[in-house]
Amino acid sequence: MQNSSEGLIFVKSSYSVQNACVEVAALPDGGRAVRDSKNPNGPVHFFNREEWDAFVLGAKDGQFDN
Repeated sequence: MQNSSEGLIFVKSSYSVQNACVEVAALPDGGRAVRDSKNPNGPVHFFNREEWDAFVLGAKDGQFDN
């Protein structure tokens, strides 16, 4: 798994306002890298494909809703 954000292209949602969201970059193995848009030089969290897929499915299923 990749552990450096060098060369990654981070994107954020077009719904983002005031730079208050996360940015996501696709990794070559299908995983994702995530960082805070307010602190682009701060820590980056890496997720493999299975972890990212589980997160996306959980979000679609409402597991993170209040």
